[in-house]
Order: sequence, then structure tokens, then C-alpha cells
Amino acid sequence: MTRAQQTISIAMLLTSIYLAVFMQVVPMPQKIQEDIVPVLPFWALISFGAYLLFKLGWGVFTFNDVPEAHKELMQQIAEARKDLSAKGVDVGGD
Repeated sequence: MTRAQQTISIAMLLTSIYLAVFMQVVPMPQKIQEDIVPVLPFWALISFGAYLLFKLGWGVFTFNDVPEAHKELMQQIAEARKDLSAKGVDVGGD
């Protein structure tokens, strides 16, 4: 199963469970049914947004923690400059 199929399956399962609770197919206490269940989609959306913002912030915070990627990138730039110079293109920066 691909990741997309897995994500769609989980989303459909959660949607089905929510609709069963929202349509009162699954009995819940009246207080929960009236006060909590209607706002669950908004809570889930806000929580998901907060999670994505955290992941973005963490990625920015740990951006410089990849010295091996920097070395690989610099090597690729050097190879590209060498290849372009061999073809007669002035790349500067040497």
C-alpha cells in the first residue's frame, strides 16, 4: 500500500468515526454530543496546522546540522564548474 493510499484510508476511517458520532449512531453523553463533537473538525485543523508550523520551525532550527550535505553540494558545484569550463562557458568563481 502506498503512502497516499494509507493516508486516504486513515482519513476515511476518521471521517466515518466522526460522522457516526456526529449523527448520534454511537451514543455519547449529551454534554459531549452538544459541546465537543461539533467543534472536533476545527480542533483537528488547528492542531494539524500547529504541528506543521512546529515541523517547519524545527526544520529551520536544524538547517545547519547537515555538514555532509554541504560537502556533497560543494563537490557537485565544483564538478559543474569543471564541466562547463570544459565546454567553454565562463563560470567565474574559480
